[in-house]
Parts: sequence; structure tokens; C-alpha cells
Amino acid sequence: MNEVPRGQRRGTARGPGRLASTVVLLGQRVLFLAVVVLSGWAIYALFLDEVDDGDRQPWVFVIIWALAAYVLVPRINRLLTRIYVPDYFIGRTRTADGLLGDPINLAVIGSTESLRTAMVSSGWTEADPLTFRSGWRITRSSILRRSYPSAPVSPLFVFGQKQDLAFEQEVAGNPAQRHHVRFWVCPPGWVLPGGFDVDLVGAATFDRSVGLSLFTFQVTHKIAERTDDERDWVVTSLGPRADVHTVRHFSTGYHSRNGGGDAIETDGDLPILTLTSTDQRADRAS
Repeated sequence: MNEVPRGQRRGTARGPGRLASTVVLLGQRVLFLAVVVLSGWAIYALFLDEVDDGDRQPWVFVIIWALAAYVLVPRINRLLTRIYVPDYFIGRTRTADGLLGDPINLAVIGSTESLRTAMVSSGWTEADPLTFRSGWRITRSSILRRSYPSAPVSPLFVFGQKQDLAFEQEVAGNPAQRHHVRFWVCPPGWVLPGGFDVDLVGAATFDRSVGLSLFTFQVTHKIAERTDDERDWVVTSLGPRADVHTVRHFSTGYHSRNGGGDAIETDGDLPILTLTSTDQRADRAS
């Protein structure tokens, strides 16, 4: 009995799986297109109806804004960013819609648990996961100016994954203003450009207010332009809990905008924090 060649066996075994994957992908694309077309049509129809109607209904414009900001525009952004935004590490985070987000301005050598311990010991609060309940709570707290020290942060993506850890420091009990930093665990074997071997990379920015995104019109936090100040704030706050080596001009200094349309600037330096153990800190103190 003749043996079927290995390549043919593999192709035959994967045939049904590939077909199913193709069907699912095609279905997702058709659904994506249908959502875009239907939401665009709904916005168009509602707007024309409201323009033709002499009796203005403000709530109709709220529906138009919600459809545009949370359905139509994000999906258009996802389509366009797949075309023109590089899908590899360039020292920038990405939003859920694929837009370039905040700059990567920190790196860490150490485990996630040691980082969590160091941050909490330095006066930072770990952010709650973003859920419907926590999202509603931070919205209400921002409007009413009620303290929410562990308010969630929006997801940003590096390595195709949202942040693994996020920490914040609320300012004067106002959830609209806060220091905050996100961290992502690096994939196994991955090194920073230049050959630096680190365990996590981070993006630190300061939330100065709540407003509308310039690119999606969604309600979001607006960040301060000088992102280097927040980077340095994190480094200083960790103090004796980490050794710091700064890579000068890791990237070219630049002025740009993040995924919410906020102006950002950075000098391109990258501090690498090596977390020190409890025994090392005790030796230093003695």
C-alpha cells in the first residue's frame, strides 16, 4: 500500500479547518460592511429627517452622535489603519480602533509581580478592569467630580495585546485628572530595537481633563502634551526600588497626536528600570 506523501496528508487534514476559517473571516467582513452601511444610512436618514422637520428634537442628534462616534467612525478607522499603520513595534501604542496612541516611554526589567509590588509601595493604585459597571462609575464620577482612585483606563495595545498592568494616582480627588501608566509584557525572546532585553514596556501620560476624541468624537480623557514629564514622574516615584539606565535618543524626538487627537511631544529618551529586590534595598539602607 502506497503511503500518502506527508505534505498531502497535512494539506488534507487542514482543508476543512482552512475552509471554516475562510468562511468565518468572510462572514466577519460581511458583517463589518453591513454594520458600516446600516449605521451610515441611519445617520443620514435621521439627519435629513431632523433637517426637514421644523420641530427640532435634541435627542435625535444624541442618537446621531452615538451612532457616528461609537459605531460608524471607529469601524472606518479600523479599516483605514489596517492599510496605513505598521503592524510592528514602532515605539507607539495603538487604540482599539488601530490609531496610533501614546508613546512607549518606559521599559522594565523584572517580573509583573515585582513591578506591581514596587508601584503599589510607591503610592500608585492599580486600575480596575474596564467593564460596563466600572465604565459607568468613572463617567458618573467624572461628571460629579467624585473620587475614584482605582478608575479603569481605556485599553491600548502593544504586541497586539492590551495592557497587562495599569496604575494611577488621582489628583485632588478628581477622576478627570490623574497620573497613569500602562505596562505590557514583552513576548518571549523579543528585544527592544538596539538589542536591549527587557521584560515589560510602558506608556506613562497625564490625564488633564475629560473631553471628546478628535478622531472618533467619543468621550475620553485628554492627556497633557509633555509626556516626558509623566515618564519622569514614574521614574522618580519608584526611587530606590529600581535602578535606572536611560537610553538617550531611543527614538527621534517628535511632536504628534495620540489616538484621541491630543497633541503629544517627547525627546525620545527611554528609561529602563531594573527592579531591585528587598534584600538589595536593605543592603543599601544599611
